[in-house]
Amino acid sequence: MSTIYELSEELANKIAAGEVIERPASVVKELVENSIDAHANQIEIDIEDAGMKKISIIDNGDGIADDDVELAFHRNATSKIKGANDLFNIKTLGFRGEALASIVSVSKVELTTSTDGTSAVKVNYEGNNLISRKIAARPKGTTIVVEDLFFNTPARLKYIKSQNTELNKIIDIVNRIALGHPEISITLKNNDKNLVRTSGNNNLEQTVAGIYGRNVTSKMVKFEAENLDYKVVGYTSLPELTRANRNYISVILNGRFIKNYILSRSIISGYGSKLMIGRFPITVLSIQMDPILVDVNVHPTKQEVRLSKEQELATLVSGAINQAISSLNLIPDAMENLQKSRTVQSKVEDLPIDLTYTDDKESKNSFIKESTDDISTSPIENKEIRQEIINSDSIFDNPERLKKWDERLKKEINNFEEKEEYKKFPQLLYIGQAHGTYLLAESEDGIYFVDQHAAQERVNYEKYRKEIGVVQKDQQKLLVPIVLEYPNSDSVLINDRLDLFEKLGLHLQNFGQNSFLIQSHPTWFKKGQEEDTARELIDYVLNDKNMTIEKFRESAAIMMSCKRAIKANHHLDQQQAKALLQNLAKAKNPFNCPHGRPVLVQFTNKDLEKMFKRIQDSHESRSM
Repeated sequence: MSTIYELSEELANKIAAGEVIERPASVVKELVENSIDAHANQIEIDIEDAGMKKISIIDNGDGIADDDVELAFHRNATSKIKGANDLFNIKTLGFRGEALASIVSVSKVELTTSTDGTSAVKVNYEGNNLISRKIAARPKGTTIVVEDLFFNTPARLKYIKSQNTELNKIIDIVNRIALGHPEISITLKNNDKNLVRTSGNNNLEQTVAGIYGRNVTSKMVKFEAENLDYKVVGYTSLPELTRANRNYISVILNGRFIKNYILSRSIISGYGSKLMIGRFPITVLSIQMDPILVDVNVHPTKQEVRLSKEQELATLVSGAINQAISSLNLIPDAMENLQKSRTVQSKVEDLPIDLTYTDDKESKNSFIKESTDDISTSPIENKEIRQEIINSDSIFDNPERLKKWDERLKKEINNFEEKEEYKKFPQLLYIGQAHGTYLLAESEDGIYFVDQHAAQERVNYEKYRKEIGVVQKDQQKLLVPIVLEYPNSDSVLINDRLDLFEKLGLHLQNFGQNSFLIQSHPTWFKKGQEEDTARELIDYVLNDKNMTIEKFRESAAIMMSCKRAIKANHHLDQQQAKALLQNLAKAKNPFNCPHGRPVLVQFTNKDLEKMFKRIQDSHESRSM
């Protein structure tokens, strides 16, 4: 008796739906991408009950020819590729022919479409079964309505979260699509409430502002760069404006939102040591490249891609961001920080909300929302929806300039920090010390508090950054050699990388099975910490298969700078304090410690005058 048989088309479609259609947001994504591929420049998304009851997508695209309407619902039916070679030159968002077939297999679907605006056809499907086909009327484009999602696969419903969670997923998808296509006007409504609206004027900056609000985008900077293969442009937040996770990093490749760890990491690398550890910027990165250099056919949802020359692209991105923020004044304003910290806020930013949306005010000249909320409150601008989510169960233009970049972009991104020139660091006059932790200094423009530990960390870091990894002939001999033992798996890796350790100045000799002998060490090892330092450096290499000398220098310099810096509650005499301030002023980046914490904060003269009521509002302004 045969035990192998072919699955029915209906069952195969339901299995495929499990890969492509996970939740209402998946339906929205697939259908909106179809509208974009149909050259629509206006797309309206109308949902009910976060998409569980109804999802309606209306566009003004090309429409579907009468003869193709029913074929469009067949699995693997597509108008976007014809042969194998087309898979490596994909310029559309969809191409696999799975979306409509997957959606119709688990829902009730009505589609009305017209290619000329004079006649249209309307079809109704219920779980893969064609119920009716009629002649209809509508302007050129397509309307598709999806109802009762998962009505015939109730087991899927147990994976659906609360309506607010599902709504947030839809908002996230729509926002990211809008960021990838600022040339398309996109609106989103849930139960007749406006959630997202973009103008479609092809202005990325306005689209970013429409999503995050002006208060956020006022603290973002533009970056751009290009080479023969890639052109990158985007906006990223100042180091003072960060979030607790990477969800606010949006990478758009040829109009497609993608997930790529290397590119996300390159964005963070562009900040060098200016970001606090565990904090991440708000970034929108748009990449244009030849489709032949990317393989998007590696995952059913098409969010994971395979890139050619990925490391070159990562270096280009890091360099562009580094260039954009390197010359900015990065001294935080103390009064602004105090005002934020005194505001009672819900920590929505630490919850897994991916992106934001706005309920825009009507405006003739701009769709950008004038946000009245402080940027440090919630990233959700619409207060009503924000509260719902809190209560839910989860919540290139200058060629000459680019030529000058060329050589810098070929090096590791950590080299950028060595070449930065900071001209905005103030001349500080030492006044005193507070609590054995903070140095008080003055300048022409105000009063400064300097974190002495962070300041010396920065000074030490730049010293060790130059010394560590530069192999010198003189080594410190040990009276008693150090013996290090490692498990089999680590020993194999260490033996494979003995040459790298030699280049790093750490001479390891095999000493029996799984053991290594150290008889000398680099002179920068701190006395009494030789074994601990050696183990930490070996761990760096074991934990990173792509460890280079530059990465090693960075990690080791951060470690050593922290260990050798003065701690809090350590009182300095006047000469020591002045010397620290002088050394800090000579640093390449005097604004942040290697971990990204601020070294100093400022009370401007105007701040002081306001605190002491030397600047007051007029009586007239108070009475208005």
